Amino acid sequence: MDIAILVPLLAAAVQSGTPILYATLGEILTEKSGVLNLGVEGVMIIGALAGFIVALATGSPLVAFLAAGLAGTLISAVHGVVCLWFKGNQVVSGLALTILGTGLADYLGTSYVGRTAPGFQPVALPLLAKIPVLGPIFFNHDPLVYLTYLIPPLMWYYLTRSRHGLSLRAAGEYPAAATAAGLNVAAYRWCGILVGGFLMGLGGAYLSLAYTHLWTNNLTGGRGWIAVALVIFAFWRPGRAVLGAYLFGGIMAMQLRLQASGTQLPSSLLLMLPYALTVIVLVLSSWRRGMSEAPAALGVNVEPAD
Repeated sequence: MDIAILVPLLAAAVQSGTPILYATLGEILTEKSGVLNLGVEGVMIIGALAGFIVALATGSPLVAFLAAGLAGTLISAVHGVVCLWFKGNQVVSGLALTILGTGLADYLGTSYVGRTAPGFQPVALPLLAKIPVLGPIFFNHDPLVYLTYLIPPLMWYYLTRSRHGLSLRAAGEYPAAATAAGLNVAAYRWCGILVGGFLMGLGGAYLSLAYTHLWTNNLTGGRGWIAVALVIFAFWRPGRAVLGAYLFGGIMAMQLRLQASGTQLPSSLLLMLPYALTVIVLVLSSWRRGMSEAPAALGVNVEPAD
């Protein structure tokens, strides 16, 4: 493939993969604490709508971005109440959260369909953007993309080197042992749910504030489900999540470019590509189940300490 075509495609892969990466990192943190949240799609769409509305009201993309994260935290708290307080089934609660989020966003967002809001624009990083090939691919994006270059290594350090991060992992791996060691397992799981929801909300905000700058129903388009699958593909590792998100982003960017080029392939087949890849990833991950690094107590509710 000609480099003049390949470089813009890879740059588009980074941009398209960014909202998926935010959501995937949020889900990794949630699952590391031992809580399975299948409501990523619902959390993302609520974050996207909240960010869009706040951007219209304030004119500040930064305030809107933070508001989207807060909205993601608040709706994720519903999942926490069901699973941590009432010991409800985590799978059912997550599915209900998706239905709640998408339905609420469609209802509240109908009046905003087609409207545009102020958002983030590309900012070329001095010197780095001039590096041949790598510069246009990685360093000519909006600030929200650059933020994702920092979050994965920070999350890796937090989960593997910090005392609090190791305690959070213990809550997801061996909750009984963690409780015996004096850790408040419920508190660490709340931390995973709320901070994870914040990151998922940021992923949704990227779509409305940086990727499209407008609102339309079903803006997330199934990206939340891709993020759930990507957690398994990445084996719960933030670094591998980056590669997986860009892979999925590349498939999305490629199908858009194929449609724009007037290819003879049916548009429905092209639209199917990212989700077909999701199915393939899940099948391969199941085949390699022995190498899975899922937290041992993932999806298992725990009773509060006496």
